[in-house]
Amino acid sequence: MQISEILPSDGVKMLASTSSKKRLFQDLGDLAESCYGLAPARVVEALLDREGLGPTGVGHGVALPHARMEGLEQVRGLFIRLEKPLEFDSIDRQPVDLVFCLLAPDGSGVEHLKALALVSRTLRDAAICQKLRANGEIGTLHAILTEGPAIQAA
Repeated sequence: MQISEILPSDGVKMLASTSSKKRLFQDLGDLAESCYGLAPARVVEALLDREGLGPTGVGHGVALPHARMEGLEQVRGLFIRLEKPLEFDSIDRQPVDLVFCLLAPDGSGVEHLKALALVSRTLRDAAICQKLRANGEIGTLHAILTEGPAIQAA
């Protein structure tokens, strides 16, 4: 699996700032609607439900919100880079500026976990995060995220 299989170029967005985690999830819902035709309210609800189990801020300014939803055929990704970091209740208590959202079919098990592992490994790479933070061009952000080789996830 490669990130290019789950993240289309129109699934990448830059935001100057956002006021809250819920507002960020609404932005992700709007992006999911434009990319995948999903109802924004359903996306927000699914992300908030998952977030209720524990924060998805994984540290070092990275968040990986994810949820399973009916109506999807395969795992789909969205990426938002925030110019102004957002408090996110991350494990290291640092604000978040790189947000990679995964939406998976309701019944997906292994594929969802493989995608989550792939994105997690990619965004644990300090050099990739540095490149993402240094660029504001949507096409460049997409290229940085998708240029790497396939990562074999468990």
